[in-house]
Amino acid sequence: MSSDKLKVNVNEYLPLRDVVFNTLRQAIITGEFVPGERLMEIALANRLGVSRTPVREAIRKLELEGLVVMIPRKGAEVARITEKDLRDVLEVRSSLEELAAGLATERLDESSREKIQAALDNFREAIQTDDNPKIADCDVEFHDAVFEATQNKRLIQIINNLREQIYRYRLEYVKDTAYHAVLLKEHEELVEAMFAGNKERAKEIMKRHIDNQEETVIKKIQEEEK
Repeated sequence: MSSDKLKVNVNEYLPLRDVVFNTLRQAIITGEFVPGERLMEIALANRLGVSRTPVREAIRKLELEGLVVMIPRKGAEVARITEKDLRDVLEVRSSLEELAAGLATERLDESSREKIQAALDNFREAIQTDDNPKIADCDVEFHDAVFEATQNKRLIQIINNLREQIYRYRLEYVKDTAYHAVLLKEHEELVEAMFAGNKERAKEIMKRHIDNQEETVIKKIQEEEK
């Protein structure tokens, strides 16, 4: 990872340890720190221009989130993406997204239709750029618009709690440029079903959409392990 990308954005409302934590977490989630990469306290402190204490505290918090693991006699390293972790996260996501697609279809209003259509248009434009972080962010925007359309605050809260873990896997499947056209087609089919008021069709498309992502990333993980 190039050193110029790792910067602390000082926030007067947050303690330094939280700022360092957010900086390191973002670097892991976006893939700037790769799975298995060691996190050296002194080196990170020097690069961030802070003392070792907030770095140490941040690494402990990252370990609690499952983004970092402590290896005996080696120290901290970025947690590897395992097939089991992926299946665990996507099993939960699949159920939540399928539920959201059904509820959103039933509860669509003019405002939510506009947001979903705008998010779809943004995703379509992002696909043309081959900018993977941008594509991932627009994918988040699209799925967030569907969840918002459910008008169910508890459901939105639950999916938000999984946001970081989902985003990490999301970046993995958008790296496969051959899969971009499939992603766009599935988004378009989903919107068509939702706007037509076809709840069961929308749920079916959403489930297939998430299952396809799981299959794509698992294949990638298996290839890397060979």
